[in-house]
Amino acid sequence: MKKPTEKAITEALQNVHDPEIPVNVYDLGLIYGIDISDDGEAEITMTLTNPNCPVADKMPAEVKKAVEGVEGVKHAKVNLVFEPQWTKDRMSEAAMLELGLF
Repeated sequence: MKKPTEKAITEALQNVHDPEIPVNVYDLGLIYGIDISDDGEAEITMTLTNPNCPVADKMPAEVKKAVEGVEGVKHAKVNLVFEPQWTKDRMSEAAMLELGLF
């Protein structure tokens, strides 16, 4: 079994969307880190746009499921953090264009 790549995990994360904002979690800047061990363990550090986000209980589970669907990932762990606080500055140019923020 080959080791999963960060690119493959990133592509999987781009299929997970915040239900309140029509942009994927990766381009929204909610993913703070992707760590992959040699034995197929993936650890994702992420945040939410707001600590009181109504999908706070669902979003990490969706991220975990998407990452575990990547070839070579045996297990995914999602760490939800709120430091540093998320800001619009973390968004990709594509996300800002999609939301009309340019």
